[in-house]
Amino acid sequence: MTYLRAETSQIDAWANLGNNITWDSLFPYFKKSEYFQVPTQAQSQKGASYEPDNHGFVGPLAVGWPDEMVGNNFSAILNSTFDSIGLPWNGDPNNGSMRGYNVFPWTIDRSLNVREDAARAYYYPFSLRPNLDVYLNAFVERLTWEAVSHESQPFASGVVCKHSSGKEQQLSAKKEVILSAGSLRSPLILELSGVGNPKVLEKFGIEVKVNLPFVGENLLDQTTVDTTYNATENFPGDGGFVSYFNVDDVFGNNSKTIADEIKQAIPAYAKAIVAASGNITDLSAVEKLLNVQHKIIFEDKAVISEILVNRPKEESSILEYWGLMPVSRGGIHINSSNASAPAAIQPNYFMLDWDVKQLVGTAQKARSIANTAPLSNFLSAETLPGLATVPANSSNEIWTDWLKSAYRSNFHYVSTAAMLSQELGGVVDSDHLVYGTANVRVVDASVVPFQVSGHLTSTLYALAERAADVIKARYA
Repeated sequence: MTYLRAETSQIDAWANLGNNITWDSLFPYFKKSEYFQVPTQAQSQKGASYEPDNHGFVGPLAVGWPDEMVGNNFSAILNSTFDSIGLPWNGDPNNGSMRGYNVFPWTIDRSLNVREDAARAYYYPFSLRPNLDVYLNAFVERLTWEAVSHESQPFASGVVCKHSSGKEQQLSAKKEVILSAGSLRSPLILELSGVGNPKVLEKFGIEVKVNLPFVGENLLDQTTVDTTYNATENFPGDGGFVSYFNVDDVFGNNSKTIADEIKQAIPAYAKAIVAASGNITDLSAVEKLLNVQHKIIFEDKAVISEILVNRPKEESSILEYWGLMPVSRGGIHINSSNASAPAAIQPNYFMLDWDVKQLVGTAQKARSIANTAPLSNFLSAETLPGLATVPANSSNEIWTDWLKSAYRSNFHYVSTAAMLSQELGGVVDSDHLVYGTANVRVVDASVVPFQVSGHLTSTLYALAERAADVIKARYA
């Protein structure tokens, strides 16, 4: 339910990668998608804040804060804690600059007190339209193609789907087929349809319709870890409390040294990524992507660490955190011509040591927050990992061993159908059109070329609104 956008520098970087999207061009679509619910006086007293110019007030997606926000002055306690470690209050992190502490808005319909989602925002209000059909419990297996190509490119004529009963059905398309199945499914549908790397497709007897070797490559995900504490007081209510740190906040005076180390390591990083892809990716292209990421992290000072503080309740409290800007890249591909067969997925977590450094620094920062007053006055013993496992002032090596034993996916998968130039490993152009096809688009997280600091949903709604305008303009 977290509604937090990407940072300006992250979106602007996309324009250097073969597409024409910038923060300024996407910002109107953030606002277009949003129905922002102005906080009540009671909510404002508990930490809800915003800047009107950053929000939309007539869009379909309800955004705001829960009615029963956390009380007992908890927001002010955290604000004072972060101020003590040098992190400022950020009155509205949805303005393109996320550094600081804030009480973030949710995707929530305040009047109904229910979670807002794509169905409530974009389907239910229009469900009675005669030209809109939703097939529940239907599993899309592959695209179908017209026998005669249009404009010398394959034209998708529809999809084949299977219902929960096992019955197979073909749905026809006259204009467009738009995949929005997510980073772990859209690339598989493309491969099952003959769009991808011939070495992958031919292995399973799939006819190659479009030779597009980067389908399923460039998989990026974040790794999340929880630390837990005994709490001495329970705080009622609900809400989200988050802090964002840039590289200087995390590494202090060592950030310049680390920046130089990572810069020197980029050629080796690129070789490792290319090797992991089976030498599909071009070495110079990967080096360019890594250099762009290096600039975002070390020059633009985009935030690299997110630390969520969950309110103390039932005598415990959790700090949940992750490194935001990983550079290790993996992939996902079909393992069979059977659409229901499990995929071959390799996220390559921690393949490159920047990802380790980033997470260790984030973990150390999380512990320092818990040990800083006034928050520390409400926490007692650290129960995970605990000082017996990771003692105070532990080395980076000790932290690394524990983090690698405790992490999980953050479920922020991106880039498996990346919006990049083909030379850089792209699958779709800046209009979401799959290279080499006449009418197939991908509109989901798989097109995002790098991880973004905000949670994905707000950026994906904005991209989808923009894609809708692009598609409508084509047939105007």
